[in-house]
Amino acid sequence: MRLLDALPIGSISAANRVMFGPHVTNLGNDDREFTDRHVAYYERRASGGCGIIVTEGASVHPSDWPYERAPLATRSGPGWAAIAEAGHRHGALVVASLDHAGGQGSSAYGQLPLWAPSRVPEVNSREVPKWMEPADIEAVVAGFATAAADASAAGVDGVEINAGQHSLIRQFVSGLTNQRDDAWGQDRLLFARQTIAAVRSSWGDGVVGLRLSCDELAPWAGVTPEMAPAIAVELVAAGLDYLVVTRGSIYSVEKTRPDFHEPPGFNIDVCRAVRDAVREAGHATPIFLQGSIVDWGQAEWSLGGDDDAAVADGVEMTRAQIADADLVAKLRRDAPDEIRPCTRCNQLCQVRDARNPIVTCVGEPTSGRETEDPDWYEPATTLRRVVVVGAGPAGLEAARVAILRGHQVRLIERDDAVGGLARVAGPHGPLVDWYRREHERLGTDIVLHTDADDAIGDGDGAPVVVVQCTGSVPGIREYGIDADAIPVHDIADVRRGVADVPDDGDIALFDPIGGPIAVALAEELADRAVLITQDYIAGNELSRTGDLAPANSRLAQRNVRIERRSLLRGVTASGVVVEDRFSGERRTIACSALVDCGFRLPSDPLPGATSCAGDAVAPRTVHEAVLEGRRAGRAI
Repeated sequence: MRLLDALPIGSISAANRVMFGPHVTNLGNDDREFTDRHVAYYERRASGGCGIIVTEGASVHPSDWPYERAPLATRSGPGWAAIAEAGHRHGALVVASLDHAGGQGSSAYGQLPLWAPSRVPEVNSREVPKWMEPADIEAVVAGFATAAADASAAGVDGVEINAGQHSLIRQFVSGLTNQRDDAWGQDRLLFARQTIAAVRSSWGDGVVGLRLSCDELAPWAGVTPEMAPAIAVELVAAGLDYLVVTRGSIYSVEKTRPDFHEPPGFNIDVCRAVRDAVREAGHATPIFLQGSIVDWGQAEWSLGGDDDAAVADGVEMTRAQIADADLVAKLRRDAPDEIRPCTRCNQLCQVRDARNPIVTCVGEPTSGRETEDPDWYEPATTLRRVVVVGAGPAGLEAARVAILRGHQVRLIERDDAVGGLARVAGPHGPLVDWYRREHERLGTDIVLHTDADDAIGDGDGAPVVVVQCTGSVPGIREYGIDADAIPVHDIADVRRGVADVPDDGDIALFDPIGGPIAVALAEELADRAVLITQDYIAGNELSRTGDLAPANSRLAQRNVRIERRSLLRGVTASGVVVEDRFSGERRTIACSALVDCGFRLPSDPLPGATSCAGDAVAPRTVHEAVLEGRRAGRAI
């Protein structure tokens, strides 16, 4: 397997071709330093076999404070040293990412103006940056050089310069954001070359990499895939030991790390073109493919059967290793089916928002919590007979952990398959499939088509422990339904196939949550859908995953009708009655059925249940279900 082959990079060699790339973690402290949390987070990926760890980007100059816990390079030396030592213990290369976000930041933290090549407003905050004077440019270039020297002194194996999505260097390279008429505008690669030269001079023979946006998705003025190969060749010749192909710009941030709506491997074509151009120019510089590569099979394919057929020389698999830190180790022991999948939901690994959450994963809640979580699989001191009622994500995880700790477990499910609502709705089908394979491997006693009352007491005596993971039920409907009203269906029943929407007529979707559930059904129904939301924009909560703008684009393309700032007040024989939440005006929307996509409530408590997990406690997301299931299995 080429993915597991060693990869020469500059004067050193990586143990394999898998990279854990730089990303925002919020694991830092208020002093902008790397912490013990960072060390544990990166060491966990190194212990799982990852060949190259690239740390979270550190700002090389005080003018850059893009988010609250962004590391500052002048304060990163001890953290880099600790991460390098931890990574080296497991044979991983450790590379320090050097960064300056330029105009794609905020002045809220540093209380200083943003620095950028030109006065192009930041898209999200609309903040106008300061046009950089020549002295400012010199200071930032010097900051990159100083940061590289500090990283070298800390013992890391290399540095990676960020010219990717959120970066000042990319802003100089791009006509979108560089509108200068001086030397740095007439030659838009000048700043990038100066930075590479300064880092190379400071770093010496150490590894210098570059993360380069090769498609800004703004062909009217930005870097395009047609331009990228020539840019890459020129920058490689300036002194690079490797290059990572990325995409995205100030106007397409949501495309930098898209969710499951975007096909994986979206950078394959441009990466191949860049690599071919670099090879034709006579450079053997390794090129890394990045872009939702979460499947090991696609990663292996991209490396090709021989050098001429390869798309890339290495593959960045960041989200895949947040979901399963042992990805490489499992490939080494020929157990790919045991790799916990990344579902590309972006729900908890994309943390650059106002809530400042810690990076973690829906399916692997210990990601980011390595310093505080217990050993979930510590063998139990007293073995029990356990019945887990409900085989949704919470029950599947509770049963898995309990079995791995040595308990005798029976898993009961009233449906005809495991997985609960996650099996039929949302992006987590691959995670449910992984649980199914894991329980087959563990030989779990799974009883389907069975209610709890019929099975809890089955066997020789009552079980010692009963864990309730029975999920949720529809919430209280705070709107009136006339006796002769159109059909009203719960979204869960629609997804399970218990209820069918009519084949003809418009279908109203009531969405008081503003999440992905109603949006997904609206996309499927297309021009038959009438999405009723209390907000000014559909799917308001999708801003957390980066899917807000793309979702509304998809809805528009599907001709979905959106009733904004509307409250559902009644269901009649002719349709639904909505009320404007500000004016109080009511009107009837004609439709043939209503699908309620609203809030849910916990299922009723089971008599004799020892503990409860997931939606049976409070209906939330798959993450809370998995985490609480894990805690329940550990508590037995």
